[in-house]
This record gives sequence, C-alpha cells and structure tokens, in this order.
Amino acid sequence: MGLIVQKYGGTSVGTLEKIKNVCKHIKETKEKGNKLVVTISAMAGETDKLVEMANILSKNPKEREMDLLLSSGERISSALVAIHLNEIDVKAVALTGRQCGIITDSSHTKARIKSIDAKKILKMLDDNYVVIVAGFQGISEDTDEVTTLGRGGSDTTAVAIAAAIKADVCEIYTDVDGVYTADPRIVEKARKLDRITYEEMMELASLGAKVLQIRSVEFGMKYNVPIMVISSYTYNPGTLVTWEDENMEKVLVSGIAHDKNQARITIVKVPDKPGISARIFGAIAEKNINVDVIVQNASEAGFTDISFTVARNEADKAEDVLKPIIKEIGASDIEVRKDISKVSIVGVGMRSHSGVAAKMFDTLAKEGINILMITTSEIKVSCIIEEKYLELAVRALHSAFGLDKE
Repeated sequence: MGLIVQKYGGTSVGTLEKIKNVCKHIKETKEKGNKLVVTISAMAGETDKLVEMANILSKNPKEREMDLLLSSGERISSALVAIHLNEIDVKAVALTGRQCGIITDSSHTKARIKSIDAKKILKMLDDNYVVIVAGFQGISEDTDEVTTLGRGGSDTTAVAIAAAIKADVCEIYTDVDGVYTADPRIVEKARKLDRITYEEMMELASLGAKVLQIRSVEFGMKYNVPIMVISSYTYNPGTLVTWEDENMEKVLVSGIAHDKNQARITIVKVPDKPGISARIFGAIAEKNINVDVIVQNASEAGFTDISFTVARNEADKAEDVLKPIIKEIGASDIEVRKDISKVSIVGVGMRSHSGVAAKMFDTLAKEGINILMITTSEIKVSCIIEEKYLELAVRALHSAFGLDKE
C-alpha cells in the first residue's frame, strides 16, 4: 500500500480511447491497495485550440480572460476521467484547482503556487475516493481569480499536491519513457537514465528539456518528493528524479540539452554608468519577461554594448518595451537576432572535475562552430550558437563526453 500521486499529460488523455486506457491503469493501481490522487492535463491540442480561438477574436486578449479560458481544458479532461472511473466501479471525484485548495499569487498565465490546503483531498482519500485534480490551475489569494501556472503547469500541480499530502512518490506519465542523455530524435545513441538528481533535472528543464517543468522539480527537491517519469504507453518505470549519491557524482556529464526557442537582444552603445543596467532589466522584469544569458562588453570611451537572451516568442515584446528606454538612457540602437539556439552540458560530476568547459569549447571549435555567448553554473555550461549548427553541436558533445557508450 502507498500514497501515490499520478499525473497524465495531454497525449495520455488525447482521445476517449486513451482516457479509457488511463482509467484502466488507475483502477489497477487502486486495486493494489494504494490511495491515489491523479492530476490531469488538457487533452492533446486542446490548449492550442483555445489559444487560437482567442487570437482570432482579439489581437491582444486580456490575461485574466485567457486564464479563465485555458483552465477549462483541464477541467474537461479531469471530469471525463472521473466519469469513466465511476463507470468501471472506481469511486472517483473530479476537483478544480480552487476546490482542492491550490492558492497562487495573482500573476495571470504564469502564477506560482503559494500554498495548498489539502484537507478536502485527504478527507476524500479517507472516504476511499480516487481524487482527480484538474492540473495547471489555482485561485489567487489576493484577487480570488482563476489563475494558470504556465505551460507544463500540471507537472507542478502534481508534485505540489504530492508534497502537501506527503505522498510516497509522484509518478509523471508522459509520451516518453524517461529522461535521456540527449534528445533521441537528434542523437541516435542517446540513452535513458535510470536516475538523475534534482539539480541536474532542474538544469535540463531550464535549458530546454521538455520532460518536466522546472518548478515541479523545484517542489520535489524542496519537499523531498521522489518523482518517477513513466511512459503512458508501456507503464514501465523510466527515470527516478532523486537526491544524488556517490555513483552519480562519478559521472562527469549526465546529459546534453538544447533549446531552439532563443533570441538575442543587443543594446548598442550604452552609456557606462551606474543605474543603466537596472533601468534596462527592471523594465523587462515589469513585463514578466525572463532573461537568460547576459553579456556586457568592456567599456570603451564611456560606452558599452549589453547583450542578453530571451525566449524567441517574447523577443518582439522585449523590443517594444526597450525602445523608449533606449532613448531615455541615451543608447544608440537595439538589435534583435532570432537565428540562435542554446546547447548545454549538465552533470553534478562537474563540481569535482576541472577542464570541462575547455573540453566543450574545444569540441565545438573542431566542428567549426562559433560561440556567441557563454554562461555557466556549478553543474552546467551553456553556449549560444547559430541555430543551423545546433544538431551538429548536440551530437558532437554527446560523443565527446562519452555518452554514446553504454
């Protein structure tokens, strides 16, 4: 017996037939004597369909109404799952984010969970219900409005609930069978990892890996929730996200991540004086635009260039924000480049080994790949390169760091 939280992604519940298969697996898990909370994403393609309809009706739909609209996708799929579970003699109830006590901040479309009042969930578990929770959503503590958690937010819902009810494990069912050393669509010899650390998984998620949303891993690490990534097609155990051990530390690099959703913004000839950077990045932050890599050139004749990267789909928004700032601070121009990508190496073993970055740079140089920007952390090195070289870079680095080998 165990207390388990399961999460099923959009492809897992993309059709009524797939919903029936998910319900069959839920029933099998329940019949083993487990208490079960299940978080459900919107059916595959449903969120995109809703966004498309909103964009047809408005060039700039208000974020409040978008949250109300998009939260409906998860409500529909969770209700359908509960309906079929009851049909096959599994006592089930579907709850919205509000009904199961998920409290968020007031930031629409990118809300963060502040707390979960799990009393209702725990009461229904005691009454032998399988509790089906609509993922991706909550209710703002300050405004009492429906909020959503951003793309992939159902992962965060699941892990946060697992933390709140002190579940034994949070199982994430998805269309991949685990975390790989690189994208198997790019690297033929990419291998599935049996275990990966929270830190490595957070880095991979932040660097473009689509397996888990980064905030879900943060919750897992903060509240010590083991996360198991499992294929919703085979139901075989995939990759366990957990604390590091001695064997993990021996591996220099655990994975290669890449991200095509990148754009570089360069502000040309910025006056080099106190407060300028704060003004630039303060304006960006006010619009909830996330900045990744930042590089400032050495000052020359009292001026410098500042370059930074943002998500490609936010580049135009960032440019619009900065245009009046450029005039205000007396900078020369703003340049936007969208033909770039990011490639990264990740591994907790990098803490205790030197020369890792040099090896990465040497590998890229041998392939004739120019590095535009660099950023590092204790367990990762990332390089911004031209997008046309991205797949070559991923394959070359995968081989150079021995990840092709069993």
